[in-house]
Amino acid sequence: MIIRNAIIHDAIHEEPYSGDILIEDGKLVSVGGTAAGDDEVLDASGLHAYPGFVDAHSHIGLDGYGGPTGTTFDYNEFNDICSPQLRGMDSYYAMDAAIPMALAGGVTTVSTGPGSANVLGGTFLAVKMYGKTVDEAVINPAVAMKCAFGENPKRMYKDKSSSTRMTTASKLRQMLFEAHDYMRRKEATGDDVSKQPKFDMKMEALIPVLNREIPLKAHAHRSDDIMTAIRIAKEFNVRVTIEHCTDGHLIVDELKAANVPVAVGPTLSGASKLELLNKTWKTPGVLAAAGIPVSIITDAPVIPQQYLSLCAGQAVKAGMDPFQALQAITINPARHIGVEDRVGSLEAGKDADVVLTDGDPLVSDTVVKYVIVDGKIRVQNND
Repeated sequence: MIIRNAIIHDAIHEEPYSGDILIEDGKLVSVGGTAAGDDEVLDASGLHAYPGFVDAHSHIGLDGYGGPTGTTFDYNEFNDICSPQLRGMDSYYAMDAAIPMALAGGVTTVSTGPGSANVLGGTFLAVKMYGKTVDEAVINPAVAMKCAFGENPKRMYKDKSSSTRMTTASKLRQMLFEAHDYMRRKEATGDDVSKQPKFDMKMEALIPVLNREIPLKAHAHRSDDIMTAIRIAKEFNVRVTIEHCTDGHLIVDELKAANVPVAVGPTLSGASKLELLNKTWKTPGVLAAAGIPVSIITDAPVIPQQYLSLCAGQAVKAGMDPFQALQAITINPARHIGVEDRVGSLEAGKDADVVLTDGDPLVSDTVVKYVIVDGKIRVQNND
């Protein structure tokens, strides 16, 4: 396919440019200039081309849209406050009715997974917004290990095993200490299976975290919870991303010094609990201006997935630089979840995920005309 005469916003260069986009075998071959060939031509004259939008934090496919699907609330485990062995991939329902809605809004890649009921909730996966099965949709089955601080674990387990923030932190530390000991014992035995510790699925699930292969994906709204997440990550020399980051604008210097990626949101909702009192659309712009890698998230279904670009637009309205807002729903979240080699920008060699609009997608009356994923037109809006 050749997309001709588009106004290209590649999410890497701030200024847009006109040209063609050449797609072969589901990949971007060239972006800009004039593409030669006899391929199928999509005339994009007057249209704007963007990378497919990326959401770094969602529960789409696990919290089913419209209860009768039978998948509603399939993302929180209430029997065990520490459940790192759970895999979001095993709850993802590829035929969730919310997925085509997300795709129609230009969202092509999402990181989705367990909720925040547990101190450790399991692994998030990265998926494309199409396919009949998770096996078809998945691009990375384990991008991060979910952990949670603040009110949610306290509330969900107050009668069982957690009542304070100290308890939450201690349980996470205990699991990381145990996993580190388990990993060292395995390594020390070499190939002698008879001396290896008894297989432990929880410990096995945490080894990629300790090896820095995947980060802790830390649900943290309030400033003290954010700093606890950073502190524990430093103690164990593991990677961490801060999810929600509601108080982020209050601790800008600390976040910059910690050098951690942050995902801000969901902001298009009220303060449903005490730790959300400082919620403001200014947060992503303030953090981005300080040089902190910022993604804007929906936490779908808290905010419907298709409104990701609207959230970025609200951040611009509150003062965020428009280009930084675009990056916050494209290349930044792709980096945040470790799939930037495939999605997040319009660059040769990446997946051919392209959104064509009749204007700025951060403005509410802009219409998404085409959504192309892996080189195929998945949405076409001729209205």
